[in-house]
Amino acid sequence: SLLQLKLWNKYRVSNIPSLIFIDASTGKVVCRNGLLVIRDDPEGLEFPWGPKPFSEVVAGPLLRNNGQTLDSSALEGSHVGVYFSAHWCPPCRSLTRVLVESYRKIKEAGQKFEILFVSADRSEDSFKQYFSEMPWVAVPYADEARRSRLNRLYGIQGIPTLIVLDSKGEVITRQGRVEVLNDIECREFPWHPKPVLELTDSNAVQLNEGPCLVLFVDSEDDGESEAAKQLIQPIAEKIIAKYKAKEEEA
Repeated sequence: SLLQLKLWNKYRVSNIPSLIFIDASTGKVVCRNGLLVIRDDPEGLEFPWGPKPFSEVVAGPLLRNNGQTLDSSALEGSHVGVYFSAHWCPPCRSLTRVLVESYRKIKEAGQKFEILFVSADRSEDSFKQYFSEMPWVAVPYADEARRSRLNRLYGIQGIPTLIVLDSKGEVITRQGRVEVLNDIECREFPWHPKPVLELTDSNAVQLNEGPCLVLFVDSEDDGESEAAKQLIQPIAEKIIAKYKAKEEEA
């Protein structure tokens, strides 16, 4: 029915089963990954399963690939890329290669940036092999509860996913993968979302994330696409500002 379709669209359900908890009084999403919640907390001890701050969910020791450990408080004051990935997934491996270069460029430019690897590998050995290629930090593989809590916090539905956080731990973009691949020189870091994008193969995935307006222009004439952008930019900015004021996703 139309209502069912509206609910599927509203909550961006792309695979089933999917269990989403909302606050009935405000209609806001409390938790996207309800299935993980009931698996991890069958007794309901953490009810109502609302989002916790990143610093609280990540709290504990982190690893470097040389075996050193450091405390998660070392991430404070830095932009953080939370990287959900696994060696068995080919798109993950190809993104990791690009990300290693991006990480180096951003650090060399003097930016405070760290990446946190949250593994979905199927064994400790596979994790160690994959992590040996990464110059950043990781949640220990054995700490399955913390890895799962991070998956829950960001409602991860597939890998690779790169969530970029500001220095306070707030989400800047969930589309880190697209941003990194579209901006090899990392000029746009930390990749605040743009109201209007040029549609490319790599960012077309965002068409599945919510309502979009697609404007087709004659690409032969560069002036035309620029004029089109100037036409829709202020409209897009107004819509985004409206939803931001309501603390909702546009």
